[in-house]
Order: sequence, then structure tokens, then C-alpha cells
Amino acid sequence: MSRIVSLEIHKDELSFSAGHFTIFSATERESLHGHNYYVSIAFKVNIEENGLAFDYRIYKQKLQALCNKLERHFLLPAYSPYLKLEENDAYLIAHFNGQKIPFLKEDVIVLPLTNITIEELSHWFLENLIGEKAELMQHNIQEITVKVYNGPGQSGGACWQAA
Repeated sequence: MSRIVSLEIHKDELSFSAGHFTIFSATERESLHGHNYYVSIAFKVNIEENGLAFDYRIYKQKLQALCNKLERHFLLPAYSPYLKLEENDAYLIAHFNGQKIPFLKEDVIVLPLTNITIEELSHWFLENLIGEKAELMQHNIQEITVKVYNGPGQSGGACWQAA
């Protein structure tokens, strides 16, 4: 008999502080600002005979590494139709609506997203976790949901389900 359980991980250390701005249109964006983001993960998985779903420390470590990568950086989207990025010597210059916004390259991470929102960030985290399909199958994972919070009570989530 298959026993499916839900397993959720919400830990204070699964967090990062980063700057960004949301782009609303070709002419409207937020001012530069930052958040203390938190990330949670939930699984639907078959519980094994030993009463254990799987060693979920693996995914805590992966999430922690991703959070550490983003920590104390300014995040920019690579694929926004309204933002053009230009690199020169030490700077990355964001072009938006006729404005040039310079950043030191070392302070910026450009993510393969269309916008820096909690919705897009949740997909980025999820995509980085589901790359190894054999590992997901080995752990009998049926579903993964990743949520990114930019404040209490406000999150965006992305979900993957086994085929």
C-alpha cells in the first residue's frame, strides 16, 4: 500500500537579503530597494517502510547554497523585454526607459528571468532543485512546491509534479 505524506521545511537559515526593482511596463518600475527573503519547500512523497520519506537534508543543503549565492547582491533579470544590460570594465549598466543605472559587476547577479519578483524567484529555485530527475525518482518525490517570501504573509510559489 502506498502512503503519501506531505513534508514541509521552513527554516530561518533558508533566507537571503538582496536588492532589486520590479519592472511593471516599458516605462514604469519600482525604485531600487531590498528585501529579507525567506524560502520554504514542500514535498509530496511516498513514505518508506522505515517511516522515513527520504533524507531531506539534501534539499535543505541545496536551498541553503542557492540562498548563499544570492545573499547581499543586487538581482537583475536577463530576459526582461524592457531592460537592456550592458557590460564594460567594472560596471554592468542597466538601460531602462532612457535611463542608465550603473552597478559594480561584483555587486550584481543576473538571473535567467524576465523580472525579479517572488513569482519568478520561486521558479528559479525550483528549476535549480529539479534538474536531477533520477534523484527525484530515487526519493519517490511526487511533487515539490517552493515558495519565496519577501515579507510576512506574502509569497510566490512554483510547483513541479512527477509525470
